[in-house]
Amino acid sequence: MPARLNETRQARGVQVAEVRRLLLSFAKVVEGRSYGMPSFLLNGHFLARFRDEDTVLVVQLATIGERDVLMELDPRAFFFTDHYRNYPAVLVRLAEVSPALLRDVLQESWSHVTALPPARPRRKGRRG
Repeated sequence: MPARLNETRQARGVQVAEVRRLLLSFAKVVEGRSYGMPSFLLNGHFLARFRDEDTVLVVQLATIGERDVLMELDPRAFFFTDHYRNYPAVLVRLAEVSPALLRDVLQESWSHVTALPPARPRRKGRRG
């Protein structure tokens, strides 16, 4: 057996606890809520959230083109649904993604979101 593994034979799969630790290790990332769902936020902006009973991670990207590249690179791990068709985000199957690739994707996402101006505070709606 060769001493080094090729990319297709890398270990796959990341546990929810590992993803949470990784996301919270980035500067200024906090757990919060986005559209009523538990999410990871950076300066008030959406960065990522779990979905599908925590088997999938939604990750904010800079462009839809980045999503296309990720899906071409590893179609088992990366995909999107119609809901995200026109939105720069990718869905990640946690059981299929390699830990190193997920770390790289989250680092890129963090770099993009951290460059955005801080989100404006939301006003609480009035009840009538």
